[in-house]
Amino acid sequence: MTETTTHPAGGRAAETAPNMRPILHYTAKNTWLNDPNGLVWHQGVYHLFYQNNPFDNIWGNMSWGHATSTDLLHWTEHPVAIACDEEEDVYSGSIVADRGNTSGFGTAEDPALVAIYTSAFKEGSVHQGTQAQSLAFSTDAGMTWTKYAGNPVLGRGSAHFRDPKVFRYEGPAGSCWIMVAVEAQHQQVVLYRSADLKDWDYLSTFGPANASGGEWECPDLFPLPVEGDAENVKWVLVVNINPGAVAGGSGGQYFVGDFDGVRFTADPDSLVPADADGNVDLRHCLWLDWGRDYYAAVSFSNAPENRRIMIGWMNNWDYANSLPTSPWRSSMSLAREVELAMVDGLPRLVQRPVLPLDCGEPALTIQNMELRDSLLPLPDAMPGSAQLIEAEILPGTARSIAFRLLGASRGSAATVLSFDAVTSSLTLDRRKSGNTAFHGKFASADSAPLKLDGGVLRLRIIVDECSVEVFAQEGRVVLSDLVFPLSGNLGTEMRVEGGTAMVRKLAVTSLS
Repeated sequence: MTETTTHPAGGRAAETAPNMRPILHYTAKNTWLNDPNGLVWHQGVYHLFYQNNPFDNIWGNMSWGHATSTDLLHWTEHPVAIACDEEEDVYSGSIVADRGNTSGFGTAEDPALVAIYTSAFKEGSVHQGTQAQSLAFSTDAGMTWTKYAGNPVLGRGSAHFRDPKVFRYEGPAGSCWIMVAVEAQHQQVVLYRSADLKDWDYLSTFGPANASGGEWECPDLFPLPVEGDAENVKWVLVVNINPGAVAGGSGGQYFVGDFDGVRFTADPDSLVPADADGNVDLRHCLWLDWGRDYYAAVSFSNAPENRRIMIGWMNNWDYANSLPTSPWRSSMSLAREVELAMVDGLPRLVQRPVLPLDCGEPALTIQNMELRDSLLPLPDAMPGSAQLIEAEILPGTARSIAFRLLGASRGSAATVLSFDAVTSSLTLDRRKSGNTAFHGKFASADSAPLKLDGGVLRLRIIVDECSVEVFAQEGRVVLSDLVFPLSGNLGTEMRVEGGTAMVRKLAVTSLS
C-alpha cells in the first residue's frame, strides 16, 4: 500500500513554528522543497511534483517529491516519486501524457506518463560534471516511476543544460514533441524536437534578452488566445532568472511573441533595449511577479478546458535555506490561472489566483464609504485560516491608500501594502513585518508600477500564515512576499492619507 499524508497545504506535524504553516499554500510535511516539476493533469487529478530533499529541510539530495489534488488547494502528499541515486541528482523537468504511445513505454490503450528531467551527474559517473536530459515513466497514473535504461537521451556536454519543459506541438507539417530547456549561464533558451521523446533534434536558440544578469532557469512556452479570441493566438515564453530579478534575487520574466514550430520570435514590444553600457531597465521588462517570492514558475500540462494554470516556488534563493520554519521549509504559491489581455494596446499576461469555490460569507462588507485622512479597522486574520481582502477604491484626492496586514495591536509592526497616487506605484513593505532578522537580505519593500482603470484601484489580497499575495487591477500586477509575523500579530486595517477616497466595495473573508 502507498503511504500518503493528506492535508490542506502540507499538514501540521510537530514543529517549532506551528503558526507559520500555510493554510492554502502547499508545503511538504517535514522536508525541503523548491521548484515545481512535472505539473500535469491526468485522469481527473492534478499532480504536483517538485524538487525535494527527502532527508532534510535544506537544499540537497535533489529528488522529485509528489502531491496530488482535485481542486489545486487541498493536497495529498505521496512518497518520493523519482529519487536521486549514486549516479545523479534529479533536477527540474516536466511530464507529458504520451497518448500516442510514441515512446513505447505504455500501450495505445493505456499510455504512459513520461517525465523528462535533468540528470545532474555526480563525481564518479561516466557523465560526471555535466547536466543532460533523461526520462522516467509511469504506467500507474503517476504513482510509481521507472528510470529509462537508455538515459540520458539528450546532452550537450554542458554543466548547466537543464530544466526541460516538453509539450505536444501540432503544426502544418504534423505533430511532434517540443522541448524548451536552458543553457543557464549563457542566458539562452534552447529548443529541440522529437518524434518519440528519446531522440532529439536541435531547432533554435533564444536569448540573451531583457533580464540577463543571472542564470536563466525553468523555461516554459505555451500558446494563449488574446482576450479569448481563438483566431488571435500568441505564444508566451516564460524564463525564470536568479539572481537579477526586478525585486532582487530570484524572479520570473516573460516574453510575448510567435512560435512556428522551430523558433520563438519575441514581439518587439516585449524586448527592452540595452543602454550604451549594456544595461537593461528591469522595470520595463515583463514580470510574472514584482515581489520577492515567486520563482521557477511553470504551467500544468493537459489542464482541462485548455486552461493555463501556473504554480511557482514561494521563496528566493537569497535566503531560501534560512527561513525560520521547521521541520518543513518552503512552500508553493497559490495556483494561478493566466490569460492574455490587451493592456494599453498590447497583449500581456493577467493572473488570477485559484481560490475555494465557496468562500463563505464575508466577515465584513462595505459599499460606498468615503474616508478622509482616516483609519478603518478591518476584521483580524483568524488563526488557522487565510484571509481574503477584495477592494475597489476610488483614490480621489488621497495621496495614499494603505492596508496594514498581520499587525500588532499596538506599535508599528505589520506588513504594509500601499498605493501611492503621486508615483502611481503599489508597494508591499515587509521591513517591519515581524521576524526579518534571520537573513540580511530578507527585509524589503517591493514596488510595481500600477495604472488605475477609470480611476479605480482594484485589489485582491490573500494573506496566509506566512505570506501575502496581491493581485491588482484584475491580475495585471502581482506582488508576492513571504512574511513571518510575531505570534499574535493578526490585526488588519486600512488607512487613507492626504485627502479623500471612496471605498466603492470592500469585503473581508476567512478561507480554510
